[in-house]
Amino acid sequence: MKLFRTAFAAGLLSLTALTTLTALPAQSATPGTALVVAQNIDDIVTIDPATAYEFSSGEYVVNVYNQLVHYDATDTTALAPGLASEWTIDADNKTIVFTLRDGVKFHSGNPLRGEDVLGSWKRVLVLNKAPAFILANLGWTPDNIEEMVTVDGSKITVRYAGDFSPLFVLNVLAARVASVVDMETVMSHQENDDLGNAWLNKNSAGTGPFKLRAYRPSEMLSLEANPDYWGGAPAMKQVVIRHVAEAATQRLLLESGDVDMAKNLTPDQVSGLEGKSDIKVETYPQAAVHWISFNQKTEALTNKALWEAARYLVDYDGMASTFLKGQMMVHQAFWPEGFPGAVNDTPFKYDLEKAKQILADGGVTLPLTIQLDVINSSPFTDMAQALQSSFAPAGINFEIIPGTGAQVITKYRARTHQGMLLYWGPDFMDPHSNAKAFAYNADNSDDKYASTTTWRNAWMPPQEINEKTMAALTEKSPEKRLEMYGELQQAMQAESPYVIMFQAVKQVAMNGKVQGYVNGATSDFVYYRLVTKN
Repeated sequence: MKLFRTAFAAGLLSLTALTTLTALPAQSATPGTALVVAQNIDDIVTIDPATAYEFSSGEYVVNVYNQLVHYDATDTTALAPGLASEWTIDADNKTIVFTLRDGVKFHSGNPLRGEDVLGSWKRVLVLNKAPAFILANLGWTPDNIEEMVTVDGSKITVRYAGDFSPLFVLNVLAARVASVVDMETVMSHQENDDLGNAWLNKNSAGTGPFKLRAYRPSEMLSLEANPDYWGGAPAMKQVVIRHVAEAATQRLLLESGDVDMAKNLTPDQVSGLEGKSDIKVETYPQAAVHWISFNQKTEALTNKALWEAARYLVDYDGMASTFLKGQMMVHQAFWPEGFPGAVNDTPFKYDLEKAKQILADGGVTLPLTIQLDVINSSPFTDMAQALQSSFAPAGINFEIIPGTGAQVITKYRARTHQGMLLYWGPDFMDPHSNAKAFAYNADNSDDKYASTTTWRNAWMPPQEINEKTMAALTEKSPEKRLEMYGELQQAMQAESPYVIMFQAVKQVAMNGKVQGYVNGATSDFVYYRLVTKN
């Protein structure tokens, strides 16, 4: 089966053939200088790096923008120089001085300046969208940022408030929200005091290896190589990510040669590719944990017995050994396995009778119907149906509410859901990132938005848990600090309105000619700049 091959090869540059699948006669494969990806990208709400907070938008940001320090494609496990060539740390005075790399230019041709770094970070704080809290961790506000960060030519002095490790600060500054944008270009496109947000959701203004060519929500995302990238020009002249929600269609496109890579295949579809010499499947452990949660704004979901019983109504092993095989591993704590401080014990198994007893002893009124929001694609719909089946015998009925990724996530951020089936990945590579998301809530008020699972589920953890989360952040002993995060994970297993079930394992199917693709543990570590097609 050859899909739109002729029109696609010609339209890769004009972008006119990327709207719908059309059966056309067989011609040549995708161009040798373009990587074509089939992927579900309907979770994207925004691509402005100051506001982007979804998995797919994270992949976009890391390929288009840079931070002062980053985890690079050449080694996603090591913090390395980015736009800063070097830095010096004064832990006693809570100060880090960065030196900007020479000769870096934005996609516009404008030179990188220290003012762009300061302006980009201030812009994040003023916009105050979902990821702004990451920079606010350092004690920064719109009012004090120009005192906390000062510029002297190529030197940028960063001051932070808080008794935490300088490594924590560097990890914060390596997060996508700390990306540096071309402030001169961005501000020239400001509309209604939006600091260029509307323009950056349709254009790019970075220093990265690629720049945005075109973006059409829930349709396609096209990147063009930056030949002047300071780290070396990418081999691929273009990367085209086509939104293809259906896993079966992704596989057909891959097998027919119309795409080079399929990112959302089910385990059955992956196994069906065995024996095909021109296709390979690469596996990448992921940091994302998958869970179900209960919104505490719904009175019927506030009984702690419901939370406890739910832990015994998930058929973890059944799902992991069948339709999730090879793509999920059972994991029941908020910090992923493979990272220091993770709790890898799995104390919960499917136990219907135990769950029934917990519900009865706790006085939960049954039957109980819960609307469960779920992304309308694999594997989420399959997981939702499995949960529906395993919870029903206990008198808990899930009414599945499917939606696009953007619809589901937007509803979750608005706290208008009842039950939610979703996933969470760390915002930066430090256990505090997930601890603050799952075990801390400073203010549960509706007007105190926080990008955490606690606030979004309208749950206020016990005061001692809040205090321990912040104490772990400031703990100077690395060993003691990891021990405290372990205790927090166990506390959330014992009592919280969410059930953590799995840790993701990414399987990416690709044409055998594709080499150099890098997919780290999070969406912020997905790199295309080293890709070649031999």
